[in-house]
Amino acid sequence: MASGVTGAGAGAGGARSRARARALIALSLLLLLLAGWLGESAAKPPLGPRGWAPGQLPWALGSGAVTATLATAYILGAGGLWLGLRSARPWPVWAIGALALGALLVMPFGSADHTNYAAYGRIAFQGGDPYVESPIAWAGGADPVTSGVQPPWQSTPSIYGPLSTLAQLVSAAIGGDNLRQVVWVWQVLIVLAWLGTRVLLRRLFPDAHGRVDLLWTMNPFVIGTGVLGAHVDTLATPLMVAALLLARGALWPRALAAGVACGLASSVKVTAGVVLVAIAVGWLVEARAAAGAVAARGRGGGLVTRLAALVAGAALVAVPLQVWAGGRSYDQLGRSRRSISLATPWRKVYEWFGGHLDDGTWRSLIFAAAALTCMLLAWAAWRLLRTAVPAAGAAVVLALALSIAYAVGAPYVLPWYDQLVWALLPGVAAGAAVGAVGAVERVWIVRGLMLALAYVPGRVVGMSAGVESLTLGWRRDVAPLAAIVAGVVLLLAGRRGRDRETRRA
Repeated sequence: MASGVTGAGAGAGGARSRARARALIALSLLLLLLAGWLGESAAKPPLGPRGWAPGQLPWALGSGAVTATLATAYILGAGGLWLGLRSARPWPVWAIGALALGALLVMPFGSADHTNYAAYGRIAFQGGDPYVESPIAWAGGADPVTSGVQPPWQSTPSIYGPLSTLAQLVSAAIGGDNLRQVVWVWQVLIVLAWLGTRVLLRRLFPDAHGRVDLLWTMNPFVIGTGVLGAHVDTLATPLMVAALLLARGALWPRALAAGVACGLASSVKVTAGVVLVAIAVGWLVEARAAAGAVAARGRGGGLVTRLAALVAGAALVAVPLQVWAGGRSYDQLGRSRRSISLATPWRKVYEWFGGHLDDGTWRSLIFAAAALTCMLLAWAAWRLLRTAVPAAGAAVVLALALSIAYAVGAPYVLPWYDQLVWALLPGVAAGAAVGAVGAVERVWIVRGLMLALAYVPGRVVGMSAGVESLTLGWRRDVAPLAAIVAGVVLLLAGRRGRDRETRRA
């Protein structure tokens, strides 16, 4: 009798916690949608006449009001995620459908990157090379689409992969001479990618549907920075998840298909190639863990075949796309990889200790130190989460560990770079030690909030002096500190995990 009462009480408490979490998340999402529905602001660049695409409400918010709106949305969202971890359940289909419809009726906000995408697609559609031509110079600066690119990217050629360019070209072909129409077609692709990721995650993690909806489908950080921001990273996520899903098969045709998905993902954005590394190393880890030398030898030939099929599948799509894009497609990427964003600790290192060496050498040293830091963080995250390997698979846990390490330790990080972390956390939560994954989930919610707040309203123009001082101060000082804290927590937790394993051994 006592245990039944306790269970009922726990169930009632879980229901109340879930109701509060959903209320906070729903309010957060409504505020985010409101920012996209209202008129041009410091968060939203102008897109010109709407044509046949959805328009916007006739009211606009000042830079202070839109910053407060977005900041409130992310704070409420973080609270909802924190409470939701206690008792996650799948969201109703009608709520997800309503959110998808709302996402298609807004104009993107949080940056002006979508104007870049439209411009690169326009240049490619008209026969130019977006990896060489700058938007501001195309057609003498008078093109109705490319002239809409915002500072500071007006003179920057594309840094995105050939599949991104192909998707941008399709958007430009359908949208025509109207910037808003081109951007809206791109938004449709983004929303489909977000929904497709949910479908794939539910298959990848069949026992974690509630957490999939909490940490991916209805996550205000995913929606606000990725989907409503219309960022290209959202296109790569379903391809990476598909690769991990296909990699679970033991036969080489599935390995070939996984390689195709990896090749497509890395052709959207080169950093998405991390999933190929995770799959290959994950297979090696699983083969090594196979019981007995005879079993290991028996699996060896199959492993080699699968690895060859994985690489062949990636090359099968990546090489033709690269040939189509041309030899200059990674020129700008080679230059941009030396960038250091304000919200990382490396920016402080660059500013405080530079000046004694020439800029190129100093940046190279910082990137070498960042690479070593990322490897250390990946090791710590792997140590912390490896108990999830039997349930989630080594490739999934490795992909998550590498993504966490990059997001915390890389020199150039933005809020929408966290897509794969949010996507894979639900499945690892189903298999990892409760204390370990709880620490990672909560650290990531806090770190996600700190980084999201650092990039509101998001654009570099249109802010009042007070808003600019506040947001840049947060970006320069608070967000780097949050990254340091997240890194230290991961390292300490990973060390404790190693010590526990040593004691058990």
